[in-house]
Amino acid sequence: MRDIALSSAQTASDVEAETPRLNRRQAAKVRTRQKVLDAARTLFAERGYEPATIRDIAKGAGMSTGAVFANFQDKAELFEAVLAEDMGRLADSLKSAVAAENSVRGRLLAALSGAYAAQLEHLPLVQAVVSRSWFQPVAAEMRSRAALRPVTGIVADILQTAVSEGELSKDADAQLLGELVYGAYVSNYRRAAYDGWGIEQLTAQIGKQIDVILAGALSRQ
Repeated sequence: MRDIALSSAQTASDVEAETPRLNRRQAAKVRTRQKVLDAARTLFAERGYEPATIRDIAKGAGMSTGAVFANFQDKAELFEAVLAEDMGRLADSLKSAVAAENSVRGRLLAALSGAYAAQLEHLPLVQAVVSRSWFQPVAAEMRSRAALRPVTGIVADILQTAVSEGELSKDADAQLLGELVYGAYVSNYRRAAYDGWGIEQLTAQIGKQIDVILAGALSRQ
């Protein structure tokens, strides 16, 4: 037991020794970048994409516009960085909710209702993501898709696992089902934006949509 403990301690020490430490200048740059991201997230969440200016983001971060441009090429790159950071955090929070369920429907509902709960208070940010996807260059769209992949990947994994475990029929198209489920999830934000829907209504709606989408793919065994 003592040998194992020593081995673990040595391994931890080795990893720590191999991890490069930031010097003071590098650490300051990391802090500055994070302050810009936090200020941008606040403004994007309050105003959406277009009304949130670099000048206002810099002011919110307590720095000059030059400091913002020293870390990000333009507002689009800053927006993508905020999106990527948020989606990574959201995916981490959804994984435990998914793990607690034992059916494909339960897992999908846990993931997507959890996403609604986390994103609903930042509706202008969600609207900005959706609206920009129609009017951005192809390269920017590909980057946005990559930023969303931590969450879309959870949906895809749930469905692929259900096929592998026999809950969905072996010839079910998991990719197509995932696209349909995620598309339904995104489309429901219109209800939140224009009809005042809250989390309970959104959860009920996506539950019904999941049932319809999966109806023809459930295993008959």
